[in-house]
Amino acid sequence: MEQKEVTAVATQGRYNSSDWVSRYLLLHSDTGQAWKRYRQDDSVWRFVGNMNSEAAVQNKLSHSVKTRFLRFVPLDWNPSGWLGLRVEVYGCFYKSDVADFDGRSSLLYRFNQKSMSTMKDVISLRFKSRQAEGVLLHGEGQRGDYITLELHRGRLALYLNLGESPFSSRVAVTVGSLLDDQHWHSVVIERFNKQVNLTMDSHTQHFQTKGEGDSLEVDYELSFGGIPLPGKPGTFLRKNFHGCIENLYYNGINIIDLAKRRKPQIYTVVINLSFFICLFICLYTES
Repeated sequence: MEQKEVTAVATQGRYNSSDWVSRYLLLHSDTGQAWKRYRQDDSVWRFVGNMNSEAAVQNKLSHSVKTRFLRFVPLDWNPSGWLGLRVEVYGCFYKSDVADFDGRSSLLYRFNQKSMSTMKDVISLRFKSRQAEGVLLHGEGQRGDYITLELHRGRLALYLNLGESPFSSRVAVTVGSLLDDQHWHSVVIERFNKQVNLTMDSHTQHFQTKGEGDSLEVDYELSFGGIPLPGKPGTFLRKNFHGCIENLYYNGINIIDLAKRRKPQIYTVVINLSFFICLFICLYTES
């Protein structure tokens, strides 16, 4: 079964009966074994169900879920009847470019010029891993600019500096916990001058970068999945990422798609790096 993007669910009671569910939880999983509860407003969400057996009640998800399996967990039901549940699941057409990193590989996106200076950046990706440590992306410049996104002790840490500033004074903005759970997590970094929004799984943290400038100046390349040691392919400065990265975009550029098409902007430091594409269907229904 392929993964789908779920945007809404609907429930009904058992036909022509006194059996229906009035409140339930929604769980999702990629494996059918490890389940994750649907959360909204930073808490496990309890969905409102039915008041009779015939009327369908639809609940639109505030944020969509990309998953292979769904589980409905009844919490309350008609006290004069029993459990009765018919369900329908709605979704959207979804294209996915995925790279599988083995912990010894990385992708390098090389600029057309010696350095790239930007006042505004948008970087987005999804990842899943069983490792609590690993670099997702890194770039740096000679004047002291740098950007690093990594998993550290199961949390997501972003280091970002614009211009000359002592490296020892860097501050990591961290979000999430226990992210080495083999579930997909979405990340968006939005920067305009010094103002930055870091969003993970629909939770946004706003902060202001350190440094003297307003632009991020990165020399030569951005690396994804690790920080290769210059001149030594397969050797990395820090522990690199072991897991999957999906739909990786840097300022509108689909990095994984470029790599799959062997475009010259992409250089791979490869031990075992594989690519695949998933095309998810529009509507998935269970009754």
